[in-house]
Amino acid sequence: MSEGALALPAHESYTAPAVNPWVIALTVTLATFMEVLDTSIANVSLPHIAGGLAASVDESTWILTSYLVSNAIVLPMSGWFSSLIGRKRFYMSCVALFTISSFLCGLAPNLPVLILFRVLQGAGGGGLQPSEQSILADTFEPAKRGMAFAIYGMAVVVAPAIGPTLGGFITDNYSWRWIFYINVPIGIISLLLTSRLITDPPSSRPQKKKGLSIDYIGLGLLAVGLGALQVVLDKGQREDWFESHLILILTIVAATALVGVIFWEWHHKDPIIDLKLFRDRSFAIGNSMMFMLGFVLLGTTLLLPLFVQTMMGYTAEKAGLSLMPGGFVILMCMPVVGYLLGKYDPRWLMIFGLTMLTAALYYMTHFDLYIDFQTAATARIIQGMGLAFLFVPINTVAYSYLPPGKNNAASGLINLARNIGGSVGISFVTTMLDRRAQFHQARFAADLNPANPRVQSMLRGATSALHAHSGSSATQQAYGLLQAMVQRQATMLSYIDNFRVLSYATVLVIPFVFLIRKPKRRAGEIPVH
Repeated sequence: MSEGALALPAHESYTAPAVNPWVIALTVTLATFMEVLDTSIANVSLPHIAGGLAASVDESTWILTSYLVSNAIVLPMSGWFSSLIGRKRFYMSCVALFTISSFLCGLAPNLPVLILFRVLQGAGGGGLQPSEQSILADTFEPAKRGMAFAIYGMAVVVAPAIGPTLGGFITDNYSWRWIFYINVPIGIISLLLTSRLITDPPSSRPQKKKGLSIDYIGLGLLAVGLGALQVVLDKGQREDWFESHLILILTIVAATALVGVIFWEWHHKDPIIDLKLFRDRSFAIGNSMMFMLGFVLLGTTLLLPLFVQTMMGYTAEKAGLSLMPGGFVILMCMPVVGYLLGKYDPRWLMIFGLTMLTAALYYMTHFDLYIDFQTAATARIIQGMGLAFLFVPINTVAYSYLPPGKNNAASGLINLARNIGGSVGISFVTTMLDRRAQFHQARFAADLNPANPRVQSMLRGATSALHAHSGSSATQQAYGLLQAMVQRQATMLSYIDNFRVLSYATVLVIPFVFLIRKPKRRAGEIPVH
């Protein structure tokens, strides 16, 4: 056995499923891909949805926010629901709810109704990813879990990248309603396959406890805390953060409720979320790293298409194509990573992934207004390789020392960490993009003294070029061109600042890899790769 094998407690047992485990992996990945795709597919369709439902574009953003809020609330509770009614039953309920609400979203006659159905859709989607991870952990023998998580990682990492491109294509060529309708046949197929192929192991069957009480206080605190936090992250920049009374109040509510959750759930005998899992150092660090993975992944997935569209003049379709090579690299690397986990210490794979991710972000700091398509695509390819070498090892080490009965609870927390990380990442980069652009523009404006010979030369040249077409207004237009150039250069520098800060963040994560428990095999333990 390899020296890099991970250790599991000796009491863990593995029971082979009745059908080929890879068939089960593809079955559960189908629904998860559909759900993750829906987190980003509607982004480019918002103007069309707003126009079709007689709403403003700002109002239509609640289509995204409502989904993320309900999704975030259900994620950490999925383990508790699974123990209450059984994992298979909970998983199928989530698929059914997601499928039905997707169909209803497509039929929505107005914005309030669409938001209501998006809340239901997010609630159904919130239970899919944790359930899949838990099913994979129980379906595959320890030596093959790395490859199983690689299949899952393909869905989770690739789906957000292709979502905007697919959403734009469907909206332009058909109708925005079809971004919801396409979920229906996939959901039906997933339900049929799940009902026939998947069974719950003893550790994932309903807990038959006498007098089992529902933790209403924990449930309420968690829902209020995560819901308020998600609204703050999604709306903060648009509302100028704490200049808005609404954002300030919601921040206080979120902080109070989430601190209350920690104290309440830690001492409750039947907690909604099992916070004591964080006593395991590998699990705690794995969650922190998954948070950073979501932060960088979704932050750059927002920045890169926005950069090539606003600064380079790409169409939405061409912007999506610039991300596509990175998605293919992830698809190709994931199985390789799953194989390497059986040969090497996963911590070294994580260090390689963080190094590649840092290199990609550093490469992006050398972008300018004249880069070509190949340069933009190359940056995403390098980044894709880094992401592939992070997602699977992080998941593997996080589960390494947990008993099988804790897989359901653990998967909800890991997915919550990634989703909240993504929300924080998006809020961070959008805020920084705006604030740093203002900073650079103010700095440039200080140098645009009309007495400056270079400024005078630029204005004379622009005025002369425009005079033949604009006559007496040529001078005013020359000043307008100068101002537009300043704004464009300031925004360009703001993107560079974002990429630089993200590269610093990934470098700072590297030392934490060595805090993960050393993966070694001891007597009486089972190796996990």
